[in-house]
Amino acid sequence: MILVVAISGRSLATAARRAGYRALVADLFNDTDTCRLAERAMILPGSLNDGIDGREILPSLRKLVGQDRPEALVYASGFERRPEIIDMLAETFPIAGNSADAIRRVKDPLSLASLCAEIGIPHPEIRFEPPKDRRGWLTKVPGGAGGSHVRPATSFGPSPSGSYFQRHVPGVGLSALFLAERGRARLVGYSRQWPSPSAASPFRYGGAVRLPRFPREKGEKISRWLNDLVARTGLVGLCSADFIDGPEGTFLLEINPRPGATLDIFDNDDKPLLTQHLRSVRGEGIEVPVLRGSVASAIAYASRPIPRFPELQWPPLTADHQRPGSELDTGDPVCTVLAQARSAAAAERAVKARISELSPHWEEYAG
Repeated sequence: MILVVAISGRSLATAARRAGYRALVADLFNDTDTCRLAERAMILPGSLNDGIDGREILPSLRKLVGQDRPEALVYASGFERRPEIIDMLAETFPIAGNSADAIRRVKDPLSLASLCAEIGIPHPEIRFEPPKDRRGWLTKVPGGAGGSHVRPATSFGPSPSGSYFQRHVPGVGLSALFLAERGRARLVGYSRQWPSPSAASPFRYGGAVRLPRFPREKGEKISRWLNDLVARTGLVGLCSADFIDGPEGTFLLEINPRPGATLDIFDNDDKPLLTQHLRSVRGEGIEVPVLRGSVASAIAYASRPIPRFPELQWPPLTADHQRPGSELDTGDPVCTVLAQARSAAAAERAVKARISELSPHWEEYAG
């Protein structure tokens, strides 16, 4: 049995089931499919805007666990802004993931920029004081996830507390999923990402598609970069690196030191990724799956408030199902949609088309 803790724990609960584990899940949503996948599930105190409540998490997890003794606590998004929560949880539960120190090394903007400069990895210029000319700059919140914390520096209104400035680099979003094992990075695969912009969040995460092929020379360069980063930071387990690839070159944007949004499109029955994650954390040998074809996943967002979400018959290849009767604001996630195809382009077209087909089923209940 494992204990899953995250803002959204459904993908890890799915991965646990695939790897043969029973899962206890604590997250902010308790989506209906999460509850079906889990041995037991509970809603954590906190919110999407404020994150997981570090004061209440330990009593909540103790209540969820009860008399059970999980083999490991596996966490996903929700702790980059407050890695000290991981230190606190480690006093009670065996953590199968990166330490708070490792999180700080890669999520602190200045620390990551320094690492990139040492290794020779292109990284957009950052600064903590507003540039005189804000055109061509972004504001970001350290440890933010999902793109909602990113906005143009020219936006009206004050910047969020603790934010910093990063020069905007044009290009396509790429992500490399890797297993950090014994001081090196073992590549699982690459994905292309796209945004789902809204008025409030122009860089909001939209979806990702697994790339069946990737340029060899570029892949070898990224592998060298990640090997050096893992060796310097002590990262372990399943992690990802986000890049921008464009006319100015390939730039590293972020390191995500935990399983992330692309787990769904890379996990498989042959060599379940949660098994490999646990083995890499323990310092054991791992096996990287061989993947064929392409899978895409995308998030469907509410375009208008929905006062009372309807009870739907969810079709296959959907996940993170909204609970009937829940109240949604504009921009809240409704579900995740997946699609499979032989090529990345076909899988991306299919997943976007499926969202267009499904959205009328809940949009008719919008206020």
